[in-house]
Amino acid sequence: MGRTYLVEEGIGQYLTELSTKVKPYVTGLLIGQCSPQRDYVIRAVRTPPKEQQEEESVGPPKLVSLDEEWITTHASQVSRMLPGGLLVLGVFMIATPELAKDSQNALRKLIFSVEKSLSKRRLWKPAEEEVSDRAALQICSATKKVICRTYDVQDPKSSAKPADWKYQSALTASWVALGCTVNVNIHIPLLATSPNHDLEKNTKNGLNRWSKQIEDSVFLINGQVKDEDTELLEGQKKFRGNTQPSVQFSDVKVLTQLCQSTSARSTATVQVCSGSINLRGAVKCRAYLHSNKPKVKEAIQALKRDIINTLSDRCEILFEDLILNEGPQKKNFGREYHVLPQRLFVPIAGSSVMLSDYKFGDEAAGEIQERFVEMLDHPVQAEDMHIAEDIST
Repeated sequence: MGRTYLVEEGIGQYLTELSTKVKPYVTGLLIGQCSPQRDYVIRAVRTPPKEQQEEESVGPPKLVSLDEEWITTHASQVSRMLPGGLLVLGVFMIATPELAKDSQNALRKLIFSVEKSLSKRRLWKPAEEEVSDRAALQICSATKKVICRTYDVQDPKSSAKPADWKYQSALTASWVALGCTVNVNIHIPLLATSPNHDLEKNTKNGLNRWSKQIEDSVFLINGQVKDEDTELLEGQKKFRGNTQPSVQFSDVKVLTQLCQSTSARSTATVQVCSGSINLRGAVKCRAYLHSNKPKVKEAIQALKRDIINTLSDRCEILFEDLILNEGPQKKNFGREYHVLPQRLFVPIAGSSVMLSDYKFGDEAAGEIQERFVEMLDHPVQAEDMHIAEDIST
């Protein structure tokens, strides 16, 4: 028995519209949430076209020109724009009938490439019981026939398994939202033995240590410590038959441990340092969860990952920006202050779920709007962009 994918109804229309523009194929990402019973697909996003693709060469259609690196880079960019609980669930391809045979092999290859690219950037490890199946959706542009299969990304030799693809209206209208503010004050020493310009590597090492602290933290949901295996919405009224977005919001407090427990033996090491990096500020974090009896442990896991991702993604964005503006060769670092980009959220029409992005202080609203269209094929009004936090350094 294969997995079931419950899919937001509007995605069917989006894929049909894309299939009318196919020449000879189009690829994209499936975004949603895994759960033990079934998976939820809330958005499909086509791969942004490359400039040189505009003029296709004359001749029989081929999949050889499929740009794997371009698609995996797009997946990495998109994953930064997803709050806790959402992830890239798979890839789709709409292709002409002549390419049907080749497209399944191409999809398999893409699924593993995308997962490899995304897992490289993560500072957290997937849980043992976690769903590791990812979807490969194949659509024929002529007949509109949909074939959904899954591959287990933890097994490189995994073969295709059939899966059900079912459309549902108002799929995310009453999803549960969790939010918290985490005060960050991370001190990362720069060892005298490591090159002082390798700030990115040192920062990642420091964030790695900090992420373990977050993993070990205690999470209070609406002021209570809840048993991990209980239902998140236990005792709360459920709004049945509600197709209007209604956010059931839980406020979460994160309590990090100040020191190790006395039973764990601690050994101090003295290291010669040439400087340090300090990350300071308050970050706003969010996670969204399906409304089909979600467990407390699913909610806490989604929020933990958002906390860890939002800080590591911002540092990555800052370093990319520094390399772009100052070049990689800068070595003489005195005391410098860099402002990490601020987080903003934008709504999805007809859904209680919001998407996320990051904004530098001097970035205009128009640039962010362009990014949403390019990365998520999602037009955004300037007044719908909610900047969630103050500036962090």
